[in-house]
Amino acid sequence: SFPTRRSSDLGTERDNKDKGKMGKAFRRSLHLRIVDAGACGACLSEISQISKPYYNIHRLGFFITPTPRKADVLIVAGPVTDHMRFPLREAYEAMPTPRAVVAIGTCALSGGIFGPSFASCEGVHEVLPVDVAVPGCPPPPLAIIHALLVLTGHRPSASLTSTPNHGEKEL
Repeated sequence: SFPTRRSSDLGTERDNKDKGKMGKAFRRSLHLRIVDAGACGACLSEISQISKPYYNIHRLGFFITPTPRKADVLIVAGPVTDHMRFPLREAYEAMPTPRAVVAIGTCALSGGIFGPSFASCEGVHEVLPVDVAVPGCPPPPLAIIHALLVLTGHRPSASLTSTPNHGEKEL
């Protein structure tokens, strides 16, 4: 167990506390900075899909920015290799406050098949505080968009662990 929030537990106490602050600050538009922290390319391919016409994140007020100085959210994919620890921390510190970090994919959450090892971390949470975690290898574009909508307060968090009974009796 690690201290990040997965999409399965996005409705935790911290979400409820941050929902007002983050939701109010990021209500209209959100500028995203995408960082490859040693990813294999699968998560980055799915992240690139969200800006294509089929998903069209611009209609939701999400824009990808080339510089962390104008970014509200840092999207990180990959297990965070040793050579990316310092640049990732620098990019985070260059962002204005309030700021958020979204970890995309299994490697960013736990290091995946690469970590923890001598060359990579156990995940982004070892370097930066993670606000929203999106599991999957790779996660689909709609899961990434849902995480951004949860971060802004436009959508309630979804729990993957608690399912409704649909008329079944508990034993």
